Amino acid sequence: QVQLVESGGGLVQPGGSLRLSCAASGNIFSIEYMGWYRQVPGKRRELVATVTRGGTTNYANLVKGRFTIFRDNAKGTVDLQMNNLKPEDTAVYYCNGVTGRDGILWQEYWGQGTQVTVFS
Repeated sequence: QVQLVESGGGLVQPGGSLRLSCAASGNIFSIEYMGWYRQVPGKRRELVATVTRGGTTNYANLVKGRFTIFRDNAKGTVDLQMNNLKPEDTAVYYCNGVTGRDGILWQEYWGQGTQVTVFS
């Protein structure tokens, strides 16, 4: 079992920065993928960025060059540094973790979500 807890959301003006943090507890060494997704009311949850245990990253096109994902395997944490924020980045951001090994994925976990609001 894995538990995920996010922190770091808030209000920011366009062009500003925020850093989201997610701390995993439980069987953290079983987590293959960690990442961030976001959702706005009435829309599907969408991928923002993911990182594998080995450090391979994947970003949504909309955030490439503005967001950076960091993972600390030993601590079980994943951070999302968000720069040059835009109003369309406003959403609830969810931490995601997927356990697995050797190419086999076992279980997906979600945090409770943290609100990011970009307003002018």
